[in-house]
Amino acid sequence: MTHDLHPTVLDQGADEKLSQDPLDQARRWRLMLGRYADQNLAEAQLSGQELKIERQLDYLYREEYKRRGIQQQNRHGSLDASQLTAINWLDQGRKLFPKSTFERMQKHALERYQMSDLLKRPEHIQQLDPSPNVAKALLSLRGHMSAEMKDAIRTLIAQVVAEMLEKIRPNFLQALQGRRHRFRRSPIKQAQNFDWRRTIRENLKHYQADLQKLIIQTPYFNARVQKHLPWEIVLCVDQSGSMMDSIMYAAICASILAALPAVQVSLVLFDTQIVDLSHMAHDPVEILLTIQLGGGTHIAQALQYCATKIKQPQRSILVLISDFEEGGSVQNMLNTTASLHQQGCKLLGLAALDQHANPCYDHNMAGQLQQRGMEIAAMTPEHLATWFAEVMQ
Repeated sequence: MTHDLHPTVLDQGADEKLSQDPLDQARRWRLMLGRYADQNLAEAQLSGQELKIERQLDYLYREEYKRRGIQQQNRHGSLDASQLTAINWLDQGRKLFPKSTFERMQKHALERYQMSDLLKRPEHIQQLDPSPNVAKALLSLRGHMSAEMKDAIRTLIAQVVAEMLEKIRPNFLQALQGRRHRFRRSPIKQAQNFDWRRTIRENLKHYQADLQKLIIQTPYFNARVQKHLPWEIVLCVDQSGSMMDSIMYAAICASILAALPAVQVSLVLFDTQIVDLSHMAHDPVEILLTIQLGGGTHIAQALQYCATKIKQPQRSILVLISDFEEGGSVQNMLNTTASLHQQGCKLLGLAALDQHANPCYDHNMAGQLQQRGMEIAAMTPEHLATWFAEVMQ
């Protein structure tokens, strides 16, 4: 019996050609045939990366052996159907396989082998360390879970969001709310506003020579230059395919912006359909529990919808978060971009919005958007806030 993944093993990339080396071909067959090839293809020694792929395939397709009444000794140590193993399988699978292939594997896991049984108990979710990777894996499975499991997932997502907000909000707000005013004091004692120059100068009289220490009796802090932000900000986020990182950070940024005075925030998600979540902009947890990843990409339609949200183009910012691979009319997309730019709307195209800023996008299409007035970048949320601040000045 072979694994149900012929394209997975034989086509690791769209441009990769099959090797004519006999050992390389044997390794590929070894991955296809699974545990039955141990004896007959013993010479096909797998590399570390190939062993990871083999482990992933074995974890999933051993269920097929069980269904056929075939039991084999486990060659990889414990691969018990634990909560943690299921999460690791999802996390590693996304890194090891092409997107379309791993989507098929997940479908087999959930529909053919009922591996959602591994995630039935809420206490397993509660034992997980909250992290963006775990959150993404659980969100991809939430449609197959009980109400109790969904409640447990909501709690975990809320923890992840809280940790992300705690990390991102200070720098984000600092960039948006103004620079330090060196000539004005503030009674608010915040480390980011600490005026070390004046603090040292004013406390030099308290220097103790015998101890060789400066005793700080009165610390000084700067006030901040406040910016008035009567701006409309529209976050237009591609939810097709594997855009979870971008959506997570867009939701976080939207919630921070929604809390600012005189800023009207719109959050629009799209694939071939449009979902306006502006009314949820203040609640990133609810946004993440609402999204449905998948489908095609219709950027032109999304931009045209976002244009209707903009009432004051010269005081508006539209951020398109996408890989720019348009599935609809390219000309309509470019025309809408040019029209918004001519009206005075500030346009930014984000190729990625995760903490690592690893862009993966259509460079040619991005170049055409740039020619029509859209700045193209890959940046973390902190840098996005800095860009907002520069535009709003």
